Amino acid sequence: MNDSSHPHPLPPEAQMLQIATGFFPAQAIFVVTKLRIPELLADGPKTSADLATATDTDERSLYRVLRAIASIGVFEELPDRSFANTPVSETLCADHPNSARDMVLWMLEEPHWRVYGELLYSVQTGKTAWDKVYGEPVFASLFGSQKELGTVFNKAMASFSRQTIPAILAAYDFSGANTIADIAGGYGHLLGAVLKEYSDKRGVLFEVAPVLEGAPAMLDTYGVRDRVELVEGDFTEAIPVKADIYMLKHIIHDWYDDKCQTILSNIRNEMPGGAKVLIIDAIIPPPGEPHFSKFLDLEMLMLPGGMERTAAEFESLLDASGFKMTQIIPTPSPISIVEAVKA
Repeated sequence: MNDSSHPHPLPPEAQMLQIATGFFPAQAIFVVTKLRIPELLADGPKTSADLATATDTDERSLYRVLRAIASIGVFEELPDRSFANTPVSETLCADHPNSARDMVLWMLEEPHWRVYGELLYSVQTGKTAWDKVYGEPVFASLFGSQKELGTVFNKAMASFSRQTIPAILAAYDFSGANTIADIAGGYGHLLGAVLKEYSDKRGVLFEVAPVLEGAPAMLDTYGVRDRVELVEGDFTEAIPVKADIYMLKHIIHDWYDDKCQTILSNIRNEMPGGAKVLIIDAIIPPPGEPHFSKFLDLEMLMLPGGMERTAAEFESLLDASGFKMTQIIPTPSPISIVEAVKA
């Protein structure tokens, strides 16, 4: 009996073409995000002509982009070349509580996109594609020669934090600490959220100078600026911070083990005996199990020269750095919390 509600799966060659042309929808999503189409649809459906007028674009071309990604659920196509938001496209609005807008812009801006054309170079050499394309390390670009792109990157990291921070707070109990340090914590988004939740705690934000400049404004939004000490420095040289908990969110995955051992050792040199280190990163699951971390790992390969890790790889790294892994705490998000103490 033929059940039309369950269409036959695509043949293998069609599945392969669908996967291999993933850049089609990716770039189309970038275009509508850049043009703020989802925000223009926030108050209801509009025609492609109205949207073209509002964005100063060619109506026929814009319609074709909208039609394409409406076919995969990003928008809903209505009669008369009209389009409406869906729950998926709404996440591209800047004011959405779980907005993906800034992360989409970072991943698909042309200077970032260009690096992915050099994945083969990274596979052949083990070296970072970013350095080949731009002649310098990625963070030197983002904090120096490409500061505008660096701003896009920082906004993306802050945006991703808005999605993961509630999961971290739900999963981990910070009540036993007096001072909480965020190492390379950007503008202090995570630290601000923790201190807002735990009003009797104090914090230390350790960062490089160009990033630290943006921290006071972020900490003010949480109402915790008066409880945070800002410490400027390079974590590969020294981390002159005393705390009960040291947080490293999306830091360890940026580097291979040798540099991570230096960072962790610099924390160990300063940390009190009963202090804990929290490495907040994705954990690569067993073979064959799909997970975002397995593709994010390619980003680490090509840009900073780092890696996502399995639980066993985290334990090995910590052992080599003078720590003992005490537990891995999953969160209701793509990331987990790896807790460690001095060995």
